[in-house]
Amino acid sequence: MTGKAGADAMPAGTTSGTPQVLLAHHLKQLKLPTVLREYDKIARECARDGVDHPRYLLRLVELELIDRERRMVERRIKAARFPAVKSLDTFDFTAIPSLNKMLVLELARCEFILRRENVIALGNMWHRQDPCRARPRSCRLPEGVHRRLHHRSRPRAPVDGGA
Repeated sequence: MTGKAGADAMPAGTTSGTPQVLLAHHLKQLKLPTVLREYDKIARECARDGVDHPRYLLRLVELELIDRERRMVERRIKAARFPAVKSLDTFDFTAIPSLNKMLVLELARCEFILRRENVIALGNMWHRQDPCRARPRSCRLPEGVHRRLHHRSRPRAPVDGGA
């Protein structure tokens, strides 16, 4: 057998070139921009910390997933043409002193849904608005939980088709 041996040997069928150039090309083709941008830095960190290959790969893939989710949210906000991105982090709770900040933050986590607890909101806080549009845009329901609204002012359609 002739050819290179060792860690720099190229697999059969690959073109010649430096591994960094080929890796950059392949990562661009696979549309993995975060891996392309971060693999060298993470590799040095993992080598310094003595992290094995699967954990190195896990760190890279986690970074890619986090970055993709962030870009997806940005694209959706842009597509929705919201005038400004707002979250509870920027809300001025001092403007409404009677509003319980800790309770609002707890409800925004939506943990009551997973515990199958009811929440009753009293008052005219959603006057002429859909309550789901009034909630902060950064509040997302937990995985597998679907939004269903039931308004007492609108009767639900009969299941049997109105017979």
